[in-house]
Amino acid sequence: MSTRDTPAQIGDLPPLGRPANSALLAMGVTTVADAAALGRRALLALHGVGPKAIRILAEECERRGVDLRD
Repeated sequence: MSTRDTPAQIGDLPPLGRPANSALLAMGVTTVADAAALGRRALLALHGVGPKAIRILAEECERRGVDLRD
């Protein structure tokens, strides 16, 4: 799937950008809880997920009271 075919936002995740969304979809991550369960290191290891996406996810996790694993 090209990033062009990736939705701008998936599930209850905040808008992250198409490359990050594509990487998350490939891993089956569609919710904030899914992303939090993977943790920062695993997320950063995905091609397309960078520090900005992690920051946005961390802020959303904090807002919802969900722990984003390290």
